[in-house]
Amino acid sequence: MPIETGRTSPFAVTCDVLIIGAGAAGLIAALRAQESGARVLVLERDALPRGSTALSAGLVPAAGTAFQARAGIADTQEMFACDIAAKADGRVDMAAVRAVVAAVGPALEWLSDQHGLDFSVIDTFTYPGHSACRMHSLPSRSGNELMDRLRSAAEAAGIDIVTEARADTLVVDASSRVCGVRFVRPDGTRDAVGFRAVILACNGYGGNKAKVARHIPELADALYFGHPGNQGDALDWGEALGAATRDLSGHQGHGSVAHPHGILISWATMTEGGVQVNLDGERFSNEAHGYSEQAEVVLRERDRVAWSLFDARIAAIARQFEDFRAAEAAGAIHSAGDVVALSQVTGLPLARLRQTIDAVAHLKASGGTDSFGRAWANVPQLAAPYCAVKVTGALFHTQGGLVVDRKARVLRPDGAAIAGLYAVGGAACGVSGPHASGYLSGNGLLTAVAYGYLAGAAAACET
Repeated sequence: MPIETGRTSPFAVTCDVLIIGAGAAGLIAALRAQESGARVLVLERDALPRGSTALSAGLVPAAGTAFQARAGIADTQEMFACDIAAKADGRVDMAAVRAVVAAVGPALEWLSDQHGLDFSVIDTFTYPGHSACRMHSLPSRSGNELMDRLRSAAEAAGIDIVTEARADTLVVDASSRVCGVRFVRPDGTRDAVGFRAVILACNGYGGNKAKVARHIPELADALYFGHPGNQGDALDWGEALGAATRDLSGHQGHGSVAHPHGILISWATMTEGGVQVNLDGERFSNEAHGYSEQAEVVLRERDRVAWSLFDARIAAIARQFEDFRAAEAAGAIHSAGDVVALSQVTGLPLARLRQTIDAVAHLKASGGTDSFGRAWANVPQLAAPYCAVKVTGALFHTQGGLVVDRKARVLRPDGAAIAGLYAVGGAACGVSGPHASGYLSGNGLLTAVAYGYLAGAAAACET
């Protein structure tokens, strides 16, 4: 993405804080910056702000919140930070981890108190790697609702959002401060706006196949489940300005996207006692480890698909999520009264399928640990009627990006901040480390909410 340097003349249109991208991170930053007294303008490339947030389940992890307290859930920020570090095998910047963990709870409470977002905690199951129930979401348990509510809050606050405006050039003044942006509209007309600070909220590079092939070759040909506009603009601008980057191979995958329907299937289908089998009817992994790393595992199987098997009890838990209800409505979820019927609806070989289900039942009864390392103690048995959905692995979003400080200011390799430049959400380096296995459930919206909250307040104070 181009950088225009050496500008000395003023802009005809100016604001205090410009935000590029109107996803969750961008809108939270906008609300926070305006509340802090800044004149805010948001540029959004789409006709309606949606972003990758709208494609997610809308779950935000936070510890020590008022919502947890009301639900009687004991949790601390330190426990949360330790869970993040453990999932990433310690290959994370603990200063960044503690910064986002400390900010996300107050951010959610602020969104609730000031803007009426009615968060609650999912307490029917615990996500892999989390030591407490700490996933916060809105009633529909969907990213669509989260985006709708954030957009409504921004509109109610009178924040100007210019849609169908693609920012394509950052402008730098003679003192090397980022001071403006040029953007283009669908009809080709161009405009420019000056500012005191810019917040890059345009996510990562998951929609850029060349960048994915370079940094995440194992998912180069995988289904991409994020916003196609995530082309790495923030990364390109940052690198052109001399910014530090980290963990560019880090990402969130998901091993449970209904195929060919393209609908996310909650990983509760696995953690509550379900299993995945390949087209031979055999299990091939530890399904309880994590859905992010499972994407690559599923894609290694024949035809790059698997069948997720669970039962009516688990389906009732998953049904609280809008995506699961949509999958049922689309006919992606099959039901079977016994193993014979299950073989018929899936096309899986009956003998192998029965052997697999019997083996899992034995492991659950004995409380054993299987050859993949999955522990089955105290896991409920599957019982007819059974449920099945064919799934594939997908790339959801990238987790590496521009290195930022505790105010979300973009840093150079020597630790100095680039004047006027902030990055949030997928544009900033996340807290998952360099591998998919480091992604702890909710890490994407964790940094979107936390860094948006931090950047909005800090950018409003730029002089």
